[in-house]
Amino acid sequence: MLACLLALAPAARLLAQDSLPPRPEPVIVVGDSVVRDTAGALPLGARPLSPGGALLRSIILPGWGQAKLGRKLPAVIFLAVEGVTLGMALKANSEYQYLLDTNPDAASSKSLEREDWLVLLAFNHLLAGVEAYVSAHLWDFPGDVALTPVNGGVAAGLSLPVRVR
Repeated sequence: MLACLLALAPAARLLAQDSLPPRPEPVIVVGDSVVRDTAGALPLGARPLSPGGALLRSIILPGWGQAKLGRKLPAVIFLAVEGVTLGMALKANSEYQYLLDTNPDAASSKSLEREDWLVLLAFNHLLAGVEAYVSAHLWDFPGDVALTPVNGGVAAGLSLPVRVR
């Protein structure tokens, strides 16, 4: 009988509820279809590049897929690592060729150094491609994810807002 009376009672507004409507997110339109928030966080609209396209671009030239997705800092980092490793691989190859002509016994260690730089170059291409692929998949991920310190400063809590539409 008590359950029936509670079910028929009018619902009262709870004190903990927010009476204000949610504020719309400030947005600006970039180009024809890409929408970004004004804080420069991750874009909210349709992604300009498919994950496969981002992967392919970043494997061809590390940083290209990130730049196309609007991620400037990772693009610059991958391009800088590409320049350094390519330069060092070319330098090691030049020294290896010189040692082959002058002292073939000492050329083996230089050959290993050249291979190391080539492996780092390939790893940079692979890492840039994977990062661009994941970034294209996470295009709609909210930009207001933040780590906040907790008591003692040893651990951190992750705050991730969830929007239900």
